[in-house]
Amino acid sequence: MISDSLYQEMIVDHAKRPRNFGALDDATISLEGVNPLCGDQLTLHLRVVDGVLDGIAFDGSGCAISLASASLMTSALKGLSEPDALAVFDRVHLMLTTQTDDEDVLASLGKLAVLSGVWQYPSRVKCASLAWQTLRNALTGRDETARTE
Repeated sequence: MISDSLYQEMIVDHAKRPRNFGALDDATISLEGVNPLCGDQLTLHLRVVDGVLDGIAFDGSGCAISLASASLMTSALKGLSEPDALAVFDRVHLMLTTQTDDEDVLASLGKLAVLSGVWQYPSRVKCASLAWQTLRNALTGRDETARTE
């Protein structure tokens, strides 16, 4: 069972030392995301080759939850096909917005399950969702800044 503590060790680690942070020089898609409530801003960079996320990175600034979520997302999605990445988006979005006690669902999300307690903090759901909403816009061809307002 995942602890209900919002700032778990893994979240703090990913916030302090985000993985895949920085520009991706050969990105095929770059899209911005903004959370005006918290001030989080990021640019998501994807390198899609033959329908697969061959490279994924982000840069920007934000609160600990926003940075950790983006870091965890980029680590989890690299190498997935676009449809598989969107399927993970659907499962994570549901987990971030509703209570998820199903151990099989949480296990299927791997390290992303550390974000399962975020739903209890409505103002933080937008922080955790920013990178994910930006990903969805990028993969579905919405060439517009993702906003969590």
